[in-house]
Amino acid sequence: MQEPRILITQELLKLIAEIDEFKGKWEVLKNLSPERLRQLRKVATIESIGSSTRIEGAKLTDMQVETLLSNLSSMSFKTRDEQEVAGYAEAMDIVFQAYEDMTITENHIRQLHQTLLRHSNKDERHRGEYKKIDNHVVAIDEHGKEIGVVFETATPFDTPRKMEELVRWVNKAITENSFHPLLIVAVFVVVFLAIHPFQDGNGRLSRILTTLMLLRAGYSYVPYASLESVVEDNKDLYYKALRRTQTTLKTDSPDWEPWLGFFLRCLKKQKANLAAKIEKEKAADDTILPALAVQILELLKKHERLSIAEMVEHTGANRNTLKVRLRELVSTGRIQRHGKARATWYVLNRK
Repeated sequence: MQEPRILITQELLKLIAEIDEFKGKWEVLKNLSPERLRQLRKVATIESIGSSTRIEGAKLTDMQVETLLSNLSSMSFKTRDEQEVAGYAEAMDIVFQAYEDMTITENHIRQLHQTLLRHSNKDERHRGEYKKIDNHVVAIDEHGKEIGVVFETATPFDTPRKMEELVRWVNKAITENSFHPLLIVAVFVVVFLAIHPFQDGNGRLSRILTTLMLLRAGYSYVPYASLESVVEDNKDLYYKALRRTQTTLKTDSPDWEPWLGFFLRCLKKQKANLAAKIEKEKAADDTILPALAVQILELLKKHERLSIAEMVEHTGANRNTLKVRLRELVSTGRIQRHGKARATWYVLNRK
């Protein structure tokens, strides 16, 4: 694989800066109750699984996906859609649980592919194995009939070599820090899909690998908002951006911009969706806060810092009750405690 020569435009630079700013803020933003965070993650996971399988032609709604996931251990999956959803859920679970130990290797890629297709009966023979026959991207008419090749993927003969080169490049780029992490992920995805290394499941696997690489690069908010649903909402643009870059990959100067721009705009939308959800959750939390807690927050908005004695004076509240409310507000991340004993003081956790 030739070293990518990427022209960083002002737009790409701005998108990367915005996404990285949100990444830095996440530790503060995520100060919701563990239960609300769990719920956010559950909804995002359902949306991701539903969207990613629908992009490839499945028909299950998010509600049907949720029902299926609630019975994963006790169900047999009769339809292809159900099999794909179950496999995707299990592959995602592996990534969420083990991403810190899952370096980008051909072995791990094959293992995830094996899990992704483990319930798909028709894929039994080629799970976790590189393709043995050509799988060019083709156009299909309304009757399901092939009407032409849209994009020629790597041949079965070339696939092992090209995958080895791609994985080597990714790990070298990460180790040497020669590209921004988001650019490494974007280049990996577009080249991986151009190779199309497996007989089936390449699109779904590329989105699972995207999540894995983002988590490994420190974008720890990724499980709480679905990137796949953003792609599904922009499916036409997704394929257009892929093709515009992929058709130039064999030339001397590949045009990375169409895909990089699309990919980064999707990440921007993902983080914007999550920021909006967090604000909504925090507003909901504020509506059920005890009156004294709300009063404390209002006081700290007006005053830079306050001690317990000063709060007793402002509120007229019982000192012990006040301490209980302060502990609750500190534990949920709304305020910060400084100092010790009588010298303790509190400030608002500025977002």
